[in-house]
Amino acid sequence: MRFDEGADLDTSNIDDLRGSGGGGVGGRVALGGGGLGVVGLIVYFLLSQLGGGGGGGFSVPGGIPGLGGLEQGQQTDTSAAASACRTGEQANTQLDCEVVAVVNSLDGYWTDAFAASGQTYAPPRTNFFSGGVTTGGCGSATSASGPFYCPADSEVYIDLTFFEELETRFGAQGGPFSRAYVIAHEYGHHIQNLLGTSSRVQGGESGPTSGSVRLELQADCYAGVWANHATTVPTQSGRPLITEVTREDVAAALDTAERIGDDFIQSNLGGGRVDESQFTHGSSAQREKWYTTGYQSGDPSQCDTFARGVDLG
Repeated sequence: MRFDEGADLDTSNIDDLRGSGGGGVGGRVALGGGGLGVVGLIVYFLLSQLGGGGGGGFSVPGGIPGLGGLEQGQQTDTSAAASACRTGEQANTQLDCEVVAVVNSLDGYWTDAFAASGQTYAPPRTNFFSGGVTTGGCGSATSASGPFYCPADSEVYIDLTFFEELETRFGAQGGPFSRAYVIAHEYGHHIQNLLGTSSRVQGGESGPTSGSVRLELQADCYAGVWANHATTVPTQSGRPLITEVTREDVAAALDTAERIGDDFIQSNLGGGRVDESQFTHGSSAQREKWYTTGYQSGDPSQCDTFARGVDLG
């Protein structure tokens, strides 16, 4: 995946909380409090058992060069983000600028999609944090929760070091389109929140056909829908921000979907036993299926995982 080097980036919906002392008391608070994540609670519990979760979150050597380079104790400063991520050229070389560009593309696509159906799209805010964060409506979380969306404040939260974890702990191929899938999935939860779909699911549901699984698979499908249109979504200049998506990019996104299926996580990070009664996000095959459904159709209406008699895979 490549970005138009001359395109302008918009950081107005990005908050850089890294180094602001946001803290957190554990992934179970935010996700148990209504947050929706691409991997979710199961990862928090498994990594806690394996010594990788709890209070510290994921441990990744070094740091990711950032939007603001905030020091410990500094307040959030979105102007720092704006000064660092300005063009598509930076999105091709800097991880956080890449995420900004993907956010811009997602907002562009969903704005147009909502307008086409006579509705108005309200974009979420996206928060970069490091180690832990306190949300505006879903409690606190550590990085061990993975990226998540909080319906109560309509915001996405992501520790960028998670992408390194996808490759090192989960064994994913990685790459920009793989990372874009994760972000697009969280945006899918925002779409569900705007449309009222999230309210149809009761907290704590689990199982292969549970409302929780249906919600997550639909978010995967919405991510695939955006991916279908990624190279045609225009920026403010009228030119597409994303100029190239290859077969290898799509394969990497599907590989990530496989690596964060409930069965893969349970069998590879949880001791080898798969318990479908505890599924909250869907199996690897289900996640691949619904991302592919969205990608091949490019049509959000094909993502109704709640339809009567629908085959979830």
